[in-house]
Amino acid sequence: MNYWLILIPFISSFIGWFTNWIAIKMLFHPRMPIKILGITFHGIFPKRQQQFAEKLGKLVSAELISFQEIEKKITNSKNLDKVLPFIEERIDDFLRRKLSEVFPIISMFIGDSTINQLKTIFMEELKGIFPEMIKKYMQNLESEMNLEQMVTAKVATFSSEKMESILNQIMTKEFKFVEIIGGVLGFLIGIMQIILTIITS
Repeated sequence: MNYWLILIPFISSFIGWFTNWIAIKMLFHPRMPIKILGITFHGIFPKRQQQFAEKLGKLVSAELISFQEIEKKITNSKNLDKVLPFIEERIDDFLRRKLSEVFPIISMFIGDSTINQLKTIFMEELKGIFPEMIKKYMQNLESEMNLEQMVTAKVATFSSEKMESILNQIMTKEFKFVEIIGGVLGFLIGIMQIILTIITS
């Protein structure tokens, strides 16, 4: 038996790992187009950044963020109840302090009972006005703010370094897994080559 055959799985494993490592690097490099022997080499993400930005912009605006969902969340009665104490506190401060500063004569005729009545009226009115006000605000915001365009423009201006950094932060484990799989598959192919060589020799 030729003992050099034992090296085949390790060589195949290295080749499998290295080719996958190169493939991952080519997602981001070279950042600028480079011509070698008439062939242009350019990293996939730098080359397709504009298309990537456009697709991401459409995804975010159509699937991830909805003005209608935000409106429902804000105007939800449970969320409204959380801010009412703060609003009530500000109204109370206005009726007791600011009103007396601006209209000192009127404040002389307003006691705690009247203040509490006015506060109750204001709070009830606000509970009815607040959802309508938020709805109108969100409609105006949606018509004035093109979310798809904003996301597309933002991602399109990312530097290649920043894009690589973001994707590496998200997919480091996956990239490592791909490299390891390349090495494992290469090793298995090497084992099969040894078996075939022994069988056919």
